[in-house]
Amino acid sequence: MGETKDHRPDPDALLSAIQKEERKAQQGKLKIFFGMAAGVGKTYAMLESASGLLVDGVDIVVGYVETHGRAETEALLKGLEIIPRKQIEYRGTLIEEMDIDAILARKPTIVLVDELAHTNAPGSRHPKRYQDVRELLDAGINVYTTVNVQHVESRTDAVRQITGVEIRETVPDSIIENADEIELIDLAPEELLKRLAEGKVYTPDRAQLAIQKFFRKGNLTALREMSLRLTAERVDHQLQDYMEAKQIAGPWKSGERLMVAVSSSPLSERLVRWTRRMAYNLEAPWLAVHVETEKPLTATQKAQLNRNLSLARELGGEVIIISGSDLVATMLHVAHTRNVTQVVVGKPARGAVQELFSGGSAVNRLVRHSGEIDVYVVTGDESESSERPLNPVPVPQITSSAKQYLMAAGIVVIATMLGLLLLEIGISYQAIALILLFAILVLGLFLGRGPVLLAATLSAVMWNFLFIPPRFTYQISQLEDVLLFVMYFLIAIVTGNLTYRVRSQERAVRLRESRTDALYRLAHEIASTVTMEDVFRVAVEQIGQVFDADVAILLTQASGQLASEVHPASTYLLDEKERSVATWAFDNRKPAGRFTDTLPLAKGRYIPLITSGGVFGVMGVALRGKGILQPDQETLLETFVNQVSLVVERELLDEAAKRANVLEESERLYATLLNSISHELRTPLAVITGATTSMIDPNVSNDPEKRQVLIHNLQDAAVRLNRLVENLLDMTRLESGRMRLNLEWCDITDLINVSLSRAQKNLAEHRVDVKIASGLPLIRIDFVLMEQVLLNLLYNAAAYTPKGSKIEVSAHVEGKTMILLVEDNGPGLSSMDVERVFDKFYRGAGVAAGGTGLGLSIARGLVEAHGGTIRAGNKPEGGAMFTIRLPITDAPPVPKEAEL
Repeated sequence: MGETKDHRPDPDALLSAIQKEERKAQQGKLKIFFGMAAGVGKTYAMLESASGLLVDGVDIVVGYVETHGRAETEALLKGLEIIPRKQIEYRGTLIEEMDIDAILARKPTIVLVDELAHTNAPGSRHPKRYQDVRELLDAGINVYTTVNVQHVESRTDAVRQITGVEIRETVPDSIIENADEIELIDLAPEELLKRLAEGKVYTPDRAQLAIQKFFRKGNLTALREMSLRLTAERVDHQLQDYMEAKQIAGPWKSGERLMVAVSSSPLSERLVRWTRRMAYNLEAPWLAVHVETEKPLTATQKAQLNRNLSLARELGGEVIIISGSDLVATMLHVAHTRNVTQVVVGKPARGAVQELFSGGSAVNRLVRHSGEIDVYVVTGDESESSERPLNPVPVPQITSSAKQYLMAAGIVVIATMLGLLLLEIGISYQAIALILLFAILVLGLFLGRGPVLLAATLSAVMWNFLFIPPRFTYQISQLEDVLLFVMYFLIAIVTGNLTYRVRSQERAVRLRESRTDALYRLAHEIASTVTMEDVFRVAVEQIGQVFDADVAILLTQASGQLASEVHPASTYLLDEKERSVATWAFDNRKPAGRFTDTLPLAKGRYIPLITSGGVFGVMGVALRGKGILQPDQETLLETFVNQVSLVVERELLDEAAKRANVLEESERLYATLLNSISHELRTPLAVITGATTSMIDPNVSNDPEKRQVLIHNLQDAAVRLNRLVENLLDMTRLESGRMRLNLEWCDITDLINVSLSRAQKNLAEHRVDVKIASGLPLIRIDFVLMEQVLLNLLYNAAAYTPKGSKIEVSAHVEGKTMILLVEDNGPGLSSMDVERVFDKFYRGAGVAAGGTGLGLSIARGLVEAHGGTIRAGNKPEGGAMFTIRLPITDAPPVPKEAEL
C-alpha cells in the first residue's frame, strides 16, 4: 500500500493537465512544418499534405503561401481555394498581407499560413503573423504553418553566435510548445547546398551571397542539430504530459523555480532567453524581476527595459517590478518569498575600479548571501559587450540639467562670499568650513548627485584658495590644515552623496506610497458605492487622475454584443476605428490598442472587463499628450482594472442573489397560492356539484323546502367563488399598477352600512356595534374599493373570533384625517401576526381551514392607493384592532339630510 501511495500522481497536476486539454479542445489545432533553414521543403511538404486532405474532402483554404517563384511549389497550389490577400498602404507602397477577417468570415476547417515569423506591415491588426495565427486558433480554425529553427525566440542568441547573423523576426517558444503536431522537414546540408546552387531556393545572385554568409556547411550542420534537438525535447515533453494524463508512473516535473534579474541592459534579453530555455528543460516556472533603485533611467534605458520585460512576458515568464535601495537584498527577498531555487544574473561588465567605487560587485554579494539558492552567472557576446564599454575609471552618467550645475556653483559662490565677510570680522576659517559644508548638505536635498559633487569639489578648492593660510594660494603650510582640507573634501563628498541618496530613497518611497494610496483610494471609493453607475463613475475618475488619461467604458447589451455608445461616466469618446479595437478586445478577451501587440496604432489601450461569468465590457484608456506606460504603470493599470472587475462581479453576484431570492419567494408564494386556491375552489365546487346532483333527483326537486335549501347553498358557493376571483383580480391589479380609482364624494355612514349589510350572513353569530361620530364630512374615495376593504376586515374578524364575540365598527375625524376602526374582543394578535398580518397568503395560527390569506394584503393595497394607511394592533383590554386613516380633502358642505 505504501509503495502505491508513493507513486501516486499529484492530483493538482492531473487537474491542471485535464484543464489544459479542455482549453486546447476549444481551440483549433496547430501543425508546424519545422526545418533548419529556408529551402528544406517546408512549404512544399505543407502544400503536399493539403492536397491529400483536399482529396479526402476536407475544407481547406490558402491564407498565405509564398512560393518564391518555385515552379514545383506553385503547381501544388492548383485546386486549392486561395483567400485574396489584403492590401495595406505604407509610405505610398501597397503591401499584401494575409486577410484575417476574410478567413474568419470563411471559417474553413484548415487554413495554410506560410512564414509564421513574418512581420506584418504597419497598420495591420497584429504586428506579427504568429499573432494572426493565434486569433485563428482561438476562433476554432485549424492552422498549418511553417517556421525555421533560427526564428524560435530562445534560440536566437545561439543562432547569432553560430552564423553571425542577427535574427529580427522571431516567434515565442510557447507557439512551438503548444503546437499539436510538429513535422520536421529534414535535409542533409550537402543536399540543401546543392538545391541552393541549382537556383531552387534563391535566384543565382542571391544564392551565391547566401552560400558565402549564412548557408555555410558548418552553419547548416549546427542549425540541423539545433532543429533535431528542439524537436526531440518537445517529443520528450509530450511523452511526460501523456504519462501524467494517463497516470503512468514516471519522472514528474521538478520542484525548481527560476528567477532572472532584468535591468535596462541589452544583456537582459540574452538572460531572459537563457532562463526560458532552462525553465523549459526543467519543466519549471520562472520569474523575471526588475528592481527599481534610486538611480534614474534615461529615455533610451526605459525603452530597453520595456523591451526586456515585454520579451519575458512573451516567453511566458511572470514579471515582477519591485522598488528597493539595495539591489541584492531586494532580489534575495523576492527569491525567498517566492521559493526560488535558481537565480540567473548577468556577468558584470564593469572593471575593478568601478566595482570599488560602486561598493563592490553585486554578483559577489548575491553569491555570498544566497544560501541554498543556486546562482547562474551568464555572460554576453561581443556585440552586447560593445554596447556597454568597459572604463577603468567610472564615468558618471549626466542626468541633471545644466541649470542644476549652475545653481550648485552659484550657491557655493554665495556661501564663499558670505565666508569672506565673516572672515573680515574675525570668524576663523575652520568655522567657515562648517558654513560651506552646510551649503553642500542643503544642495543634496534639492539637486542631483552630479551638481552636489561639483559643489563639494568647488567649495573645497575655494576654501583652500581663499581661506586656508597662506591665502590666495593652493599651498598649505601646516600639517593640521592639510589634514583638515582632506577631511573637509571627503566629508563634503560623502555627506552630499548620502544626502542625495536619502532624498532618492525618499522619492522612491513616496512613489511606492503614491501607488499604494492610489489603490487604496480606488478600493475605498468603490467599496462605498451603492450602484453600478457609481462604480463606473469612481473608476473613471480615479484612473483618469492616476494615469492622466481619458477613460471610456463600454458595456455589453442584452444581446451579448458590445454597446455602440460609451457609458455616460466616460470621459473619452470613441470614433469608429477606436470602437473596432474595443470590439476586438471584447470578442477575444485580450488587451488591444496602444502599447499592445494588437492594433498598436490605436489612440487608446482597451482592456476587457472579465469576471467568472464572462466579459461584461471593455475599458479604454487614452493617455493625454505623448506619455507612455512604463512597466510599473502597466501593472498598476491591470490592478485597477482587476479591482473594478471584482467589484462589478460582486455587484452582479448580489443582483443574482436577489433574483434567486425573488425566484425562491415567488415559488413559495406560487405553492401557497396553489394550495389555498385549490382548497377554496374545492369547497364551493363540491357544494355546487352536490346541490346540482341532488336537484336532479325527483324526490328532492319535487320538495319545495329541500329545493330552497339547495338553492341557498348554490348561492353561498357562488358568492364564495366570486369573492375568491375578486381577491385574485384585485391583487393582480395592485401588483401590476393597473388599479384605477373611481373617486367620488361619499358618505362614510353609507359605506359602513352597505358593508355590514353585505357581511350580514358572516356576522350572524356575532354581536355588531356601530359608532359613527356626528357631522362627518364627505370624503373623496372609490366607494366600491373601500367597501371591499371593510368587507375583508369584517370577514377576517368573523373568522378569527369565537361565536358570540363583539365586533365594533366606528368612524371619527382627527384633524384632516378620517379614521375607521374595526375592533373585536377575541384572542387578539400575536407579535408575529402584528408584523406579518398584511403579507400575501399569510394566515394566523388556530384558524379553521379555508381562505387564501389575501384579504388583508388587498385591504392594505387599496387603502394605500387612496393615500391612506392601515395598521393592526391589540386593544389594551384585549382583542384585535385595525385602524384605517384616510386623508380628507376640501369637501363640499355636508348635506342636511346626512346630518344626525
